[in-house]
Amino acid sequence: MGSTVLSVRIDGELLDRVRRHAARSGMSVQDYVVRTLVRDDFDERLETAVDETNRFYGSTAPDAA
Repeated sequence: MGSTVLSVRIDGELLDRVRRHAARSGMSVQDYVVRTLVRDDFDERLETAVDETNRFYGSTAPDAA
C-alpha cells in the first residue's frame, strides 16, 4: 500500500495544541496525527464488527436497568 499527501488547514491555536500533545508522546506532529486517525478508524471498525456480531448472534449483554 502506498502513501498519499494530505494537506489540512488548521488555525494556529489548534496546531499549538497538537504540537504539545505530540511532544508529550515523543512524536512528530505528522506521526501523532496519523496515529490518532488510525486509532479512531480502528475503534470505529471494531465497534461496527461488534455490532454486526451482536446482530448475527443476538445480543448477550444484560439489559441496563
